[in-house]
Amino acid sequence: MAPPPELDLTIPYITPELPGIGGAIRARPELFSVVEVPAYEPIGYGDHIYLNVTKRGRTTRDTQIDLARLFGLRREDVGHAGLKDRHAVSTQTFSLLMPIDDPREVAGIVESSLAVTVNWAKRHPKKLRSGHLHGNTFTITVTDIESPETAMAQASEILKAIAKLGIPNYFGTQRIGRDGQNVLDGYALITGEYRENNRWLRRFLVSSYLSHQCNRYLAERVRRDLFTKLLHGDLAKKHDTGGVFTVEDAATEQPRFDAGEISFTAPIYGYKMRESKYEAKELEDEIFSGAGVTLDQLRRVGADGTRRLGRILPDIKLEAHPEGITMSFTLPPGAYATVVLREFMKDEAKIETSEPELEETDEVEEQ
Repeated sequence: MAPPPELDLTIPYITPELPGIGGAIRARPELFSVVEVPAYEPIGYGDHIYLNVTKRGRTTRDTQIDLARLFGLRREDVGHAGLKDRHAVSTQTFSLLMPIDDPREVAGIVESSLAVTVNWAKRHPKKLRSGHLHGNTFTITVTDIESPETAMAQASEILKAIAKLGIPNYFGTQRIGRDGQNVLDGYALITGEYRENNRWLRRFLVSSYLSHQCNRYLAERVRRDLFTKLLHGDLAKKHDTGGVFTVEDAATEQPRFDAGEISFTAPIYGYKMRESKYEAKELEDEIFSGAGVTLDQLRRVGADGTRRLGRILPDIKLEAHPEGITMSFTLPPGAYATVVLREFMKDEAKIETSEPELEETDEVEEQ
């Protein structure tokens, strides 16, 4: 198997001049909490029962399968908005296609049969689908810090810089794989050197390779000092409405970028991807030219392509904890908490990877 060209998995920090706090994460699941922020609330009637559950040490996929088996449903009849890590305490909502059953009785059966807490159960007309959320709120404690007082001072300095610059919306190691094997296998699938019958795994591996190319693009903007600047032709996203537009005059739009009102979007390459223009397109084309794949090959594997928010602007709160430092922040769909943590810790080996799971949709809506 020929390796993909330029398999460089390194991604630059946005604050390389500031020392990291070190430490470790996921010492215990309760020190890594994630709560889904819903895009809408169930309205109280309809064929689907929405169950909001809190689980510990369980993946979203495992819970989905258990719910389907428990009620004799097809797996596709159990919906969810995003995937959550096993090594965490996570709160999220599932939808079950059960037009007749009493939601309260269903909640009782779930609590007595599965190791989860049901927070509420309500009806809604439509299935909960991937991406139907505003984001995720994380509360994470970094432990094993040598000097908590020094680390808090260092973290505060990093926080000041991030508040001004933002953080590149890299894909985390959950998608890429620490050793790059996911990327290698995805490249082989796209180029036809490797076949995989498992539909989910095939989709995941192709996504891993394209996520790596998106990381390459973001890393190059950081290295060329273009991360804090809009380019002529960028496809920018409005943070408040989600609308996407072409930057025709970068100098005019730059103050909105600096104020955190808009950010550029990054390419997730595919044969249907909406392209940027002018200077921005030149950079995107340059990155794709080094990807070693063609649009025809991406069409063959069903990689439509989309765009991803290029910069995240988390409102991070720091708090002293008996075991270290607790960080609280909310991220948009598809963004990785570990990408935020690595900027503070600056110790790649301590950013643990979990079992590979496709995250919620990274698609940027055009309005």
